[in-house]
Amino acid sequence: MNELLNFNTENIGDVFAKKAKGNGMGIESRVVKPPKCREIPDRALIYQYAKDLAENIQIEKDSRNFVITDGTFIFGDLFEALIVKNNWHIKRMSISTLSLSQGNVDSLVNLISGGFVDQLDLIVSTFFFSHERGMLIPYIYKELDIENKFQFAVASTHCKICCIETHCGLKITMHGSANLRSSGNIEQLMIEEGEYLYDFNQSIIDSIIEKYHTIKKPIRNTKLWQQVVKTSQQDSEQKEEIPESEAKTGRIV
Repeated sequence: MNELLNFNTENIGDVFAKKAKGNGMGIESRVVKPPKCREIPDRALIYQYAKDLAENIQIEKDSRNFVITDGTFIFGDLFEALIVKNNWHIKRMSISTLSLSQGNVDSLVNLISGGFVDQLDLIVSTFFFSHERGMLIPYIYKELDIENKFQFAVASTHCKICCIETHCGLKITMHGSANLRSSGNIEQLMIEEGEYLYDFNQSIIDSIIEKYHTIKKPIRNTKLWQQVVKTSQQDSEQKEEIPESEAKTGRIV
């Protein structure tokens, strides 16, 4: 009990290594010391409308903003408001949400059509997909599948996360309790710029999209040519491996 009270993350790896050694399990541990966090400017805010929040926060390197919102706050509106206000050019934007509204879809369409977003990934829950498959789901495919910039995935997820990478070098993660549309509830939201959190969440989103994507993407010219060259090289290597005796008999072609 005293060890728990005096727990210190500085020597967490050493503590578990000693315990493992004492139990005859060797000195290696699966637990490693967590990376040290840098001091970053934190801001705690209370907002009712997404546009007002976008106007009054400054997202910069290693910044963090914690927000409490009321039931009329629309999380999805914050993306467009922030991107347009800062005139960001988005390399990639990935969203995971339980549900969204037609207004949220229209806002995302504006970002792609306006040239703000190069690539948009959207993950929704199986619950939402089953309830909206005859209404909003067809609308999503029709409106957002623009110039091969959109991917849509459906999975058993309850995560509310948005990852944004800008061409100016920002890696922004927004996460909290709110779905993209308003809920009538008080919600919490964290807006954080940082490579570690972004990369972690983006890797999770990538794994979901890879398995549960619903749009078949055509192979672009460069990748197609690389695949053709790779296949040609593999064929040449296989032919070189054919024994001369078998090649003469024609048993291998």
